Amino acid sequence: MHFSGTSTLITGAASGIGLATARHLAEHGAGRLILVDRGARALDAIDLPCETLRVDGDVGDPGLWAKLPLRELDHAVVNAGVAGVGPVSEMPFEGWRRVLSTNLDGAFLSLQASLRAMRHGGSVVCVASAAGFKAEKGIGAYAASKAGLIQLARVAAKEVAERKIRVNAIAPGGVETSIWESEEFQHRSSEIGREAAFAEIASMGTPLGRFAKPEEIAAQIAFLLSNETAGTMTGSVLLSDGGYLL
Repeated sequence: MHFSGTSTLITGAASGIGLATARHLAEHGAGRLILVDRGARALDAIDLPCETLRVDGDVGDPGLWAKLPLRELDHAVVNAGVAGVGPVSEMPFEGWRRVLSTNLDGAFLSLQASLRAMRHGGSVVCVASAAGFKAEKGIGAYAASKAGLIQLARVAAKEVAERKIRVNAIAPGGVETSIWESEEFQHRSSEIGREAAFAEIASMGTPLGRFAKPEEIAAQIAFLLSNETAGTMTGSVLLSDGGYLL
């Protein structure tokens, strides 16, 4: 997969899957990356061998997209997301809105801006989650946001197919990112090591017995972005969950 000279927007780019994707595309020839995240310090720490525009902002803020100089895009990775836990009967509305504002409103605004900036075809990958398919207690807001994102991607794919733009989604299961690193996880990591602590969590519901690494998901995102490998794929959801849905 080659991305020589291409221009790509990545949201949630300062860590985890977003950062791994930025590094992967840069290593494969990307010409320009627009990296969006909350936190200028984390963005400034990213060192990539290509033109890099760093944007500190909230993807759920329409004002961010009104002033962002995307110019012309070839690809976009709609990745920014936050977690949220709590039973539906007890979750404060503010907690619900916090998750939906980033995970769905922000995804909509990111996708909309990206599609408007793609003038000669292109491809988009929306980073959803296996939680968008499987019900688990306490993740109502997160699961609803990811299920909504999957359907948003599918509808967008149908709308822009005539413009030779492809829109797909990827639905990871557990991924070794900071979203899991609670105080309890950090304590367990100090006892048995980070890799072993992740394996311990994965063993509870992932048949393959491990979580994906961000770099693995980044390579799969690149597969979906590339016309060389996924040129006939649009409106698809790539499930990468270690067997979690079985």
